[in-house]
Amino acid sequence: MGPISPDLADAIESLANTQILLVALDFDGTLAPLVDRPEDARPLPAAAEALAELSKLENTITALISGRDLASLRAVGNPPEATLLVGSHGTERWAPEEFGAEDENIDLSAAQESALAQATSILTDISAAHPKTTLEYKPASIVLHVRQSTPAVASAALRAAHERLEGINNLQALDGKAVLEASVLAGTKGDGLNWLREVADASTVIFAGDDVTDEDAFAALRPGDIGVKIGSGKSKAQFRLNGPGELPALLEMILDMRSL
Repeated sequence: MGPISPDLADAIESLANTQILLVALDFDGTLAPLVDRPEDARPLPAAAEALAELSKLENTITALISGRDLASLRAVGNPPEATLLVGSHGTERWAPEEFGAEDENIDLSAAQESALAQATSILTDISAAHPKTTLEYKPASIVLHVRQSTPAVASAALRAAHERLEGINNLQALDGKAVLEASVLAGTKGDGLNWLREVADASTVIFAGDDVTDEDAFAALRPGDIGVKIGSGKSKAQFRLNGPGELPALLEMILDMRSL
């Protein structure tokens, strides 16, 4: 038996006649396998190919929703031209001109700049004190990565980060898989998915994601939509795949169904 369960296959088949289908995907851990260094991530070739083919279909809209900022997402993801993009956990948004949507870019206030500087100083100290932890810099956040460190070091670094970041105004700490992101923008992937649904005028949405932050997008799904959790862990999604290696089969099934 392939990676697609009979229930998920039935759900995909039921979307054959949906008027406008939005296929939205998380990037890291979903379209691309997780890697130690964020800049090394690349989509699996079969998944990228299926996404590109889906983006060419009439009445099927593709999108990526990522915690990455849009510049980073474009650099590693090389998304198809027609694919809508949501970055920085829903706070950066881009759509091709034909959708007539206003792009949303990051423009920080003085208070946000100050909060980001404080968070950067704190996480720089913590990373220096905890071997094999690294930092990633984004326009509105700083991210502490602990994937390469030992479990004990990772746990200590994340605990210290939470303790020292607490109380900084205009800052939120987001937990992900082996990461803590200190962001001065309040947004969720659920906000991003709602924006995509509106811009695409989608009648039905399929969303696949693997991380804790993807749960906000799963929570934003409506009756008739399809949520697919990639990997283990509790989830609001109705369906599950074991890892990014199983995503191409799902995308190819959607492609076959929408190409009829």
